[in-house]
Amino acid sequence: MKPRLNIVTLGVTNLQKSRDFYQNALGWKPAKASDDKIVFFNHGGIILGLYPLNELAKDAEISPEKSGFSGVTLAINLDSKEAIDKLYKSIIEKGGKPLVEPRDTFWGGYDAYFADPDGQPWEIAWAPFWEFDEQGSLKL
Repeated sequence: MKPRLNIVTLGVTNLQKSRDFYQNALGWKPAKASDDKIVFFNHGGIILGLYPLNELAKDAEISPEKSGFSGVTLAINLDSKEAIDKLYKSIIEKGGKPLVEPRDTFWGGYDAYFADPDGQPWEIAWAPFWEFDEQGSLKL
């Protein structure tokens, strides 16, 4: 089997609050395997998991203390500038923290940044040269 990215797990300080944010602000439905200890969102072969920060740190044998930018962002790719404007506005209205308002980028696209309830930065992006397959996955 070839190695591939299957799951991205975010350590969260309040699992229910984070579950509600991703469900309400982004419209993502928790997978059936979710329970009161972990939440999964299925994204066409890649799973986003939410797990209590202290428990995730304990499992990875890493300190749960955070300090500054982690060097990681997550991205949602959309098919138009208008879709970014609409989603960004909805996310902010539903509790997302604005980081960068929608803007034209230096690379010829359009993007915006917001943070989830734990401060995890997310980018919403569009590029005129990107293509998506029939399942909505980005083709590069």
